[in-house]
Amino acid sequence: MAAALENELEVDNEDYYSLLNVRKEQKRANVQSYLSRTANRRPAIKATQEELKSSYRRLCMLYHPDKHRDPELKRQAEQLFTYVHQAYEVLSDPQSRAIYDIFGKKGLEVEGWEVVERKRTPAEIREEYERLQRERDERRLQQRTNPKGTISVGIDATDLFDRYEEDFEDVPGGGFPHIEINRMHISQSIEAPLTTSDTAVLSGSLSTHNGNGGGNINLCVRRVTSARGWGELEFGAGDIRGPLFGMKVFRNVTARCFVTAQWGLQFSSRGVRPSATTMMARHLDQNTMGYLQWRWGSQSAMTTSIVRDTKTSHFTLALQLGVPHSYLMMSYQYKFQDEDQTKVKGSIKTGFFGTVVEYGAERKISRHSVLAATVSIGVPQGVSLKIRLNRASQTYLFPIHLTDQILPSAVFYATVGPLAIYLAVQKLIIMPYVRSQKEQELEKQKEDSASEIARRKQEAEAAVLLMQESVKRIIDAEESKMGLLILNAWYGKFVSDNSQKRERAKVIDVTVPLQCLVKDSKLILTEASKAGLPGFYDPCVGEEKSLKLLYQFRGAMHQVLSGDTEPLRIPKQYQEFKPRLQMNHLNPRQL
Repeated sequence: MAAALENELEVDNEDYYSLLNVRKEQKRANVQSYLSRTANRRPAIKATQEELKSSYRRLCMLYHPDKHRDPELKRQAEQLFTYVHQAYEVLSDPQSRAIYDIFGKKGLEVEGWEVVERKRTPAEIREEYERLQRERDERRLQQRTNPKGTISVGIDATDLFDRYEEDFEDVPGGGFPHIEINRMHISQSIEAPLTTSDTAVLSGSLSTHNGNGGGNINLCVRRVTSARGWGELEFGAGDIRGPLFGMKVFRNVTARCFVTAQWGLQFSSRGVRPSATTMMARHLDQNTMGYLQWRWGSQSAMTTSIVRDTKTSHFTLALQLGVPHSYLMMSYQYKFQDEDQTKVKGSIKTGFFGTVVEYGAERKISRHSVLAATVSIGVPQGVSLKIRLNRASQTYLFPIHLTDQILPSAVFYATVGPLAIYLAVQKLIIMPYVRSQKEQELEKQKEDSASEIARRKQEAEAAVLLMQESVKRIIDAEESKMGLLILNAWYGKFVSDNSQKRERAKVIDVTVPLQCLVKDSKLILTEASKAGLPGFYDPCVGEEKSLKLLYQFRGAMHQVLSGDTEPLRIPKQYQEFKPRLQMNHLNPRQL
């Protein structure tokens, strides 16, 4: 039930706060963020009972059915009057308002739900929602498998750079470089929740390298013992390493420190090979973690590392002493604050095996996909290019070995090649595809909400008719004292002169509704979508909208442009004391 309400929040176009033009405590765009923000912050200023009553009385005088003799106007006034009364009843009652703030209008329509108990406070209502949310998560847990997979294809392209003429003298077509796939790896895992605290994970993998391959299958059972720890048992079998039995535990020692320990027994034809690993981690500060790991077995080692992760960067420093490898590694990643979540990174690793320098970048190319490329230059490894594509929970890896030597040409093509290909694919394939998907989603959204838009448009037109007499009185009163007059006002999507010719403005005239909201030579709009104001409706669902108006105050004309959800107050405070400020008249044809 809670899940259904959460899904409805995004399509609930009826905003009681916008209708009454009063302040709102929090936006309801995301329930989880609402709860998290309200948990640890000062209470936001919200509409008082006096403000609600004042707005309600004003709209009641405007829409009261007894003020209209025409049968059609009277019928429309009754509908709008009922809607205003419903909005006031909800927002004036603390319990109903709390439900509406969390669940929206759909939450008020649910009958027999604990959350609508009248004697509960807003804090108790939020606690009730969190309980229902946990129950919903448990039901989802029973149905979730959370599949994860990795496909790796190793490519040997050394023939592109490490070529010798004698290799091609007697081979037909030897002038063409030979590129081959020399290794592949496929792994997949799924989760099967057994209870709310027990989970089974089944995983398997297949690998091949230069004609030789094998595979293995593993079963892991994990139990969450408390809020501070969990443990798991692992069973495995394969045609390479043989049966495997392992155990792992995790424990939060303090709020800033945790430890993990792992033991394993690997059975093979050569006997039993035991292994053990333990790690301790501690928060050094808000963004820095320190790790100390000890590993015993076929590759024993002691490793210590420091990881600092901030909003704009990620830094790692690690030192390992062990058999057969000891090394020192340092890496840095810079995170750009853009919508594509672009990251550039570089690292250096040196040890008994040699030295490796890596640099690369990653970027989000769609809603669920991330593309990354890394160039690796090492001695004696040579030059390699690694391409990674993450699509949801699936990972695709393409390590390409270019040369066994450090050749400037290999480094150049490994760096410039992927960048040029990405820019071409981004411009010719990805951007048109994403644009097409957005247009299709927008069209589907418009089709699904067509009946709702038609209803809201009819209500808005009816409201404008009912406002005519009140607006005449307001204009007369404002003219007598050289007050605030709304000359022209439009709401919707505006088109600039340099936009595409096929694109056209999608706006509605809202001069009358805004003049009707003028009180004491002031127009004040709260921070909410203006589509919910009396006499307004959404002329372009899913697109960015704004309000453009031309007004006269104390004989001077002014022009203002306001975003859809931005608060607006006119005249500006300095205009109340500045008697004259002339501006050019805005021509509607310029839109």
